Amino acid sequence: MTKEQLIERLNDIEWEDFEVKLAKSDVPKSSWETVSAFSNTAGGWLIFGVKQSAKKFHIVGVDNPEKIEQDFVTTLRSDKFNIQIRPHCEKYNFDEGYVMAFYIPLSDKKPIYFGAPINTFIRTASGDQRATKEEIDAMYRDQAFGTRSSKTIDNYDLSKLNKHSIERYRDYMARFNTAHVYNKLTETELLTKLQIVSNDRLTYAGLLFFGRNDEIQKVFPDFRIDLLEIPGTSYADARQRYTYRMEEQENLWEYYFTSFDRIRQKIDLPFKMGAEGFAIEDYPYVEALREALVNMLMHTDYFSPAKPRIRIFDDRIEFYNPGGLPVPLKKLMETDTSMPRNPVLARSFRAVKLAENAGYGFDKMINGWKSYKGNKPAFSTAIDNTIVSFPLGTTVEDTETTAEGGIKGGIKGGIKGGIKGTLTKRQKEVLDMIIEDNTISIDGAAKKMGINRSAAQKHFEALKEKEIIARKEGKSGGYWEILINP
Repeated sequence: MTKEQLIERLNDIEWEDFEVKLAKSDVPKSSWETVSAFSNTAGGWLIFGVKQSAKKFHIVGVDNPEKIEQDFVTTLRSDKFNIQIRPHCEKYNFDEGYVMAFYIPLSDKKPIYFGAPINTFIRTASGDQRATKEEIDAMYRDQAFGTRSSKTIDNYDLSKLNKHSIERYRDYMARFNTAHVYNKLTETELLTKLQIVSNDRLTYAGLLFFGRNDEIQKVFPDFRIDLLEIPGTSYADARQRYTYRMEEQENLWEYYFTSFDRIRQKIDLPFKMGAEGFAIEDYPYVEALREALVNMLMHTDYFSPAKPRIRIFDDRIEFYNPGGLPVPLKKLMETDTSMPRNPVLARSFRAVKLAENAGYGFDKMINGWKSYKGNKPAFSTAIDNTIVSFPLGTTVEDTETTAEGGIKGGIKGGIKGGIKGTLTKRQKEVLDMIIEDNTISIDGAAKKMGINRSAAQKHFEALKEKEIIARKEGKSGGYWEILINP
């Protein structure tokens, strides 16, 4: 960062990757929270020698820049942090004094904390927030990003697979990727090439993709892909809880077909006849939805207690994917980086041309959906989930939101117009927090509201008694579901 870029940032209001500290003579203790947050979220610049008043920044300088740098860097490289952190350091000379800038990189060994795991922080908007237990657990799982589902399962062999699904896959490949060399392989050779099986044992991903449901459930309890059609723009204004819920399918390959068939019924598809006299559907917006569905199936964290889900509201189709991204969304969208959480699933979908060979397919989703009534999809990311929302009517202006903002306009508007009038001020606060983050813990809500845990719990219990929210997946590692207006 140059001196001019620093001045430009100081003249702006707030940045997610930019935090200032006074640090006149010592390193502030709050710096360690910001270091943790930057390391766990998306990296960022920590600036010493700047005072913030309201939303204005004032350069005051530091008294002893060499000492500040030495103290700061020494702590980051000591055992006070669970992982050594190597910042990039810059020093700027202003009339008011020296300003120190330290770039803290995103770590690939999250969670990063100071002293103890409870001191794990994440960045939300322009502030640091203590991570919840669920978010910390997700970070630990992400340490095995791209490898865990590729591991083999003891005592699981080809007998655990669904033969019909394998036959359907081979038939699909023969029709839609006729030139692929895999078409010439035997069944066992194909499954080995796809890494469904390795050394005569199934991989976790292989079981998920082709397995029999009863066998999948033994390894992934309550395995399912949830799809609901909700008659409204939110649970709150829905005339009934849902009008359709997808039945349980054998495995991911079968879930793909059932889900996609249902999703495409919700969009306008003009009839187009191909050269052979059959209807064809080569519309960019159909491909956008297909890409979003396959993306969700490929990149879900199947070891998370949360489940992937598709919600079809009156005004949008929403894909919820448990599991954060390997790098910030902005970086993924700017490059063709391909870092699948589940490489075996990615390879299996790509072999039949149901997914992009490079990147996450964001361009296909964005540009494809623009052709549908001029709309753009919206992306919302958090430490432990990603949401893609496709508006069916009005245009969504921004293609990216953060976990702080989220995709909440439709939900929030519906609730404000319905049940919110019957709630206390504190109950409304709790409901707003659940709308923004449905995995929020009672402890996390209590901290945000500045009250003790028992007081916060009463507000959660009141919402449950009014049948406005319900806890799913148990008390640990679950999420809150917003119910219909009673």
